[in-house]
Amino acid sequence: MALVPCQVLRVAILLSYCSILCNYKAIEMPSHQTYGGSWKFLTFIDLVRPSPPLSGPPCTPRPCVFGMRASLSTLCSRPHPPIPAGVPLQVIQAVFFGICVLTDLSSLLTRGSGNQEQERQLKKLISLRDWMLAVLAFPVGVFVVAVFWIIYAYDREMIYPKLLDNFIPGWLNHGMHTTVLPFILIEMRTSHHQYPSRNSGLGAICTFSVGYILWVCWVHHVTGMWVYPFLEHIGSGARIVFFGSTTILMNFLYLLGEVLNSYIWDTQRSMEEEKEKPKLE
Repeated sequence: MALVPCQVLRVAILLSYCSILCNYKAIEMPSHQTYGGSWKFLTFIDLVRPSPPLSGPPCTPRPCVFGMRASLSTLCSRPHPPIPAGVPLQVIQAVFFGICVLTDLSSLLTRGSGNQEQERQLKKLISLRDWMLAVLAFPVGVFVVAVFWIIYAYDREMIYPKLLDNFIPGWLNHGMHTTVLPFILIEMRTSHHQYPSRNSGLGAICTFSVGYILWVCWVHHVTGMWVYPFLEHIGSGARIVFFGSTTILMNFLYLLGEVLNSYIWDTQRSMEEEKEKPKLE
């Protein structure tokens, strides 16, 4: 029997993500403006930077986007390097663990009721939970943690500039880019998840990857800024290779999650069968 029930772990993890998001929202930054609203889920943090010299070309205003005007630095004809946001992953993980907690509560309320409609709704929730882990929570979580820290180790200015240390505490950075991995592995180890068919799963992860890449390109098209600083340092051909490699890697991580899930629960099943043998004898 587990020392801590998986239901309690899920609630604790959900609360930790809510805390991270609330603390992130409360951060005050100078000239804090974001493309898409005050929550920069798919955008960048825009900080005050040194003003261009008076002799430089004048700032040319850009049109409003979705009813919002870009911040001062994005209005200049010479774009400044943007600061990336790590929030999209936190939103995915928070929604996923929220569904996990909702599933646990529904299971508790449905148990022994004999109501077929409630049981049908519970099965739908379980299917949604399993689909989210397979397609979003695991592959996106592993991808962000791995890629972030690899680029950070090579040159942190390309992914998380040192300037951010003045505004974002270290524990919050680790909450966004480190703890995601152990949390999702704990979930995979404590509860069995039914993966969708391989074709539908890979199709969904490809759709997500391409959609996110198109959004990143759209932000650059409108603002002239890349949401991740390292994209400024590579050419167009290298960006195409990077985006293609990203999609391939996401598909590989989906397959890795599928194999890992099967290995964990096949091993668990074998151990339970071994324990049952002496009792039968």
